[in-house]
Amino acid sequence: MKLIKNLVVALSLLVGSSAFAAVEVGKDYSLLNPPQPTESKKIEVLEFFFYGCSHCFHLHPLLSDWEKTMPKDVQLTFVPTIFRDSWEPMARTFFALESLGKREQLHDALYNAWNKDNNQLFEEDKIRDFVASHGVDGAKFSAAYNSFSMQSKVERAKQMIRSYSINGTPTLVVDGKYVIEGLQPEDTIRVLKEVIAIARKTHRS
Repeated sequence: MKLIKNLVVALSLLVGSSAFAAVEVGKDYSLLNPPQPTESKKIEVLEFFFYGCSHCFHLHPLLSDWEKTMPKDVQLTFVPTIFRDSWEPMARTFFALESLGKREQLHDALYNAWNKDNNQLFEEDKIRDFVASHGVDGAKFSAAYNSFSMQSKVERAKQMIRSYSINGTPTLVVDGKYVIEGLQPEDTIRVLKEVIAIARKTHRS
């Protein structure tokens, strides 16, 4: 009986240690080469995303929950990804809503439109009607969507996609160095927490 108890304890310790095993470079995350400068004194977490990406959609609620309790020395920034011309309207939508202070109000709704309602928002008129139906002034939205500064924001997003070698969504980049991609949503958040701890050791505020 004592032998059985010892085996059970040993097995439980083994399972527990594997469940909380340290993340590994090359397996759980990769290193960005060359590293990119960050725009915040905090530990920067970038999410490269697209509203029409089902993988982004499944990660979104977990990332939103994590954002509510993320450490105070961490900053989360969203970067709309533009892999083809048809994706640009959603990038413009994101930046327009952000400039109007309405990004948080519409973030969930845009994900749901694409992934639950099969409402593919490619044309400005259709997008304007959609945001207006969710309480955003349509005229102000169109003005922001077509503003002089919008093209520079779009070009900046495209440049970041190249600089960070983004090949798919969602991709998280921590502190300009550590890349997390291709994991299940729960694993993404687990690895994100561990990588932030790694980044904190060398981060300069």
